[in-house]
Amino acid sequence: MNLDELVEPITALAVEAGNAILTVYATDFDVESKSDESPLTQADLASHNTIVAGLQALTPDIPIISEEDGLPEFPVRSQWDRYWLIDPLDGTKEFVNRNGEFTVNIALIDKNRPVFGVVHVPVQEKTYIGCEGRGSELRENGSARPISVGESSSAAVRIVGSRSHRGTSLDAFLEKLGEHDMVPMGSSLKFCTVAEGNADVYPRLGPTSEWDTAAAQAVVEQAGGQVLELDGKPLSYNRKEDILNPWFVVIGPRDHDWLALLAGGE
Repeated sequence: MNLDELVEPITALAVEAGNAILTVYATDFDVESKSDESPLTQADLASHNTIVAGLQALTPDIPIISEEDGLPEFPVRSQWDRYWLIDPLDGTKEFVNRNGEFTVNIALIDKNRPVFGVVHVPVQEKTYIGCEGRGSELRENGSARPISVGESSSAAVRIVGSRSHRGTSLDAFLEKLGEHDMVPMGSSLKFCTVAEGNADVYPRLGPTSEWDTAAAQAVVEQAGGQVLELDGKPLSYNRKEDILNPWFVVIGPRDHDWLALLAGGE
């Protein structure tokens, strides 16, 4: 199955998982805590079960890594050229706070790169798709349109940042940048906002895991943007024992030296 053939069934699977999440969202749901104290709800598990079953039926020979499942040992997964990487509910804190800023993330990693990603926003009924060889698109209200990053930054640089995580390093970056508009936002929506040209940059100077970023990175990169570690290398996957990302920046327009502005922040 080539990438283009995956677009429709995987998009439908993300929407199906989103509907499972919304079923729980409409109830007085319980919130548990994982071992790292992050929240877990029935919606995370309902989405996980939906996606895993769907992927196993569609592509039984491709392994799956999900946030809601055990992480395979590195000696095993390091042998994988291609695998699915999913976050069944990205932005559980946003889900618990009922602000609608949570997503379903499904990515296909090929040789340490996300080559295909779907980010579905259940409450907004929007789906972002990035597929190598096809570009990026946004589907909403029954129609689809191609999306791309902005060609140049606004006079007041438009920045998206985490609603749930913020630190002194980000404040230092904003001070160096000068005039800007800062929009707090949850989950991988920050990537997608850059991908569709509604923000210029997203600096992530704090912890994330690979399943948080992969699908949205595909959307950004296929929309003409970049997702770079602070040393200038593209953010990559499945290269080490743990699944934590280094700090990174999501870049739309390339009319600023974003990495220089971030230098010394870590």
